[in-house]
Amino acid sequence: MPEMKPVKFDIHTVFTAWDWSPFAICVAAGVLVAGYLYLRGDWRLAARGRRWSGRRTISFFAGLLAVDLALQSPVSTFTNSYFQAHIVQHLLLMTVAPPLMAMGAPSTLLLQAGPNWAKRAWRRVLHSRPFAWASHPVPVWFGYFGAMFAFFLTPAVNYAMEHMALMDAINILFLLGGCFYWWPIVEVDPIVHWRMGPGAKILNLSLAVPFESFLGIAIMMSKHPEASMYSLSGSHWGGGLLWAATELSTLLGLIPVLWAWVHADERAAKRADARAELVEQPAPRRRPKPALAGPPASALLLAERPPNPRPMVIGDRFKPLLQPGNSTWEDMWRAKAGFVPGRAPRNRRGDQDG
Repeated sequence: MPEMKPVKFDIHTVFTAWDWSPFAICVAAGVLVAGYLYLRGDWRLAARGRRWSGRRTISFFAGLLAVDLALQSPVSTFTNSYFQAHIVQHLLLMTVAPPLMAMGAPSTLLLQAGPNWAKRAWRRVLHSRPFAWASHPVPVWFGYFGAMFAFFLTPAVNYAMEHMALMDAINILFLLGGCFYWWPIVEVDPIVHWRMGPGAKILNLSLAVPFESFLGIAIMMSKHPEASMYSLSGSHWGGGLLWAATELSTLLGLIPVLWAWVHADERAAKRADARAELVEQPAPRRRPKPALAGPPASALLLAERPPNPRPMVIGDRFKPLLQPGNSTWEDMWRAKAGFVPGRAPRNRRGDQDG
């Protein structure tokens, strides 16, 4: 961004004082390319019959809009005259754009819908050792807040504003630092090496409260302007804005983390109850399986039969009828009439003897 003359703040310049320097044009081109690639990934998933969340798309484009507002809109133009605008630019780059873009899950979309060469390259970056060190929560935390202290509480602000190319590079570093800070807190995109639980996220955000408060109060209590192009009252107003906005961003960051933590505990309790119910239920009765060893039942029946039985002839079935005294009808006649037809009746005594 080349050196710019002071711009008066009024209604006209609020809407018309856009920055068209080479750096601002490159930022606008980068935002458009990033948006196009994101939509292209969405279209690829739709062509495969898969639906990408509309809320993620809106969040990502809102983050891109925040980047463009910070580096090309009148906010960027006013930074040469008003420290309050410089604080607004800083907040857009570090506390607004990064969490919104992280909620868009661009890494997940790239791994699902990107070209094969891009997927392989991004996987190598995610699994690399430099990325593991750069994304570690401890150095990220100190780099995020240490950069703000080193920039606002030293003559670095004045020197950077007098050399706008350096200021442009610092703004890009602020944006990258915000992305590394908010990425694991939002955690829509998984990080390969480091992952923070809800407690670690809350601790990470809570530790920022005293440092942000101290930074804002220190700027408000300063007896000198932050830079030669700023007024003392503007510096004080900027310090108050930084204090209030950073505290608000921390609070807004804590709300979804606490909400996710509560729902995670509820889901864990439901899973535990379901496992307990399965343990308490009696085991279902199972039918006994047939014995695998031993001969079959047909073999046992055959074994009970006498070996080599004599073949039965037709006369054998009627033999009891042909033998006197052994057929059933003879017994019936004898029981009713006392004799068998065709035979001489016996006397009573003989019957008794028989």
